[in-house]
Amino acid sequence: MAESGDFGQIIIGCKKGDAACFSQIVDMYAGRCYGYFYRLTGNTAVSDDLLGELFVKLVEKIGSYKGGSFESWLFRIASNIFHDHLRDKQRQQKLLEAQKRHIESMPDRPKRSDDTNERIDKVQQQLEKLDADTRELVILRFYSELSFKEIAKIRSEPIGTTLSKLHRAAKKLRQLME
Repeated sequence: MAESGDFGQIIIGCKKGDAACFSQIVDMYAGRCYGYFYRLTGNTAVSDDLLGELFVKLVEKIGSYKGGSFESWLFRIASNIFHDHLRDKQRQQKLLEAQKRHIESMPDRPKRSDDTNERIDKVQQQLEKLDADTRELVILRFYSELSFKEIAKIRSEPIGTTLSKLHRAAKKLRQLME
């Protein structure tokens, strides 16, 4: 996008903290930046988070924009945000792997057969196919071992609703496992 006088005025407004000018920048670039993040991650929720982070950084760093191609400057920030996301993801993966090694090295840990590990992996894969709300219910009940009453309280819903949703969730999970 060529940087016309109008665009220059928008940038000046942003540097002065004008919310309307920031809104114009968001309107101009949100679609393209979201597309950039989505193509990199393949995940709508992560793309939304990264886009939000980008526009927060824009507000924080607009004072460092000294001219030239605004798009290049903005996408350089987007690229940095994406690479930070990858580093965080790798760090989390390393922590999980270290925890897994630690648990597996515990001397009194019961050994699992390969068949049990396969079943656990299959359950995890099927859990990921459930919608977030249903997955949360299953995890609260069967992994966190909370009572129906505790789950209903956490979710601020009647216990009958919780029981019904958990019954449907268990039925759906069983169907996926078949």
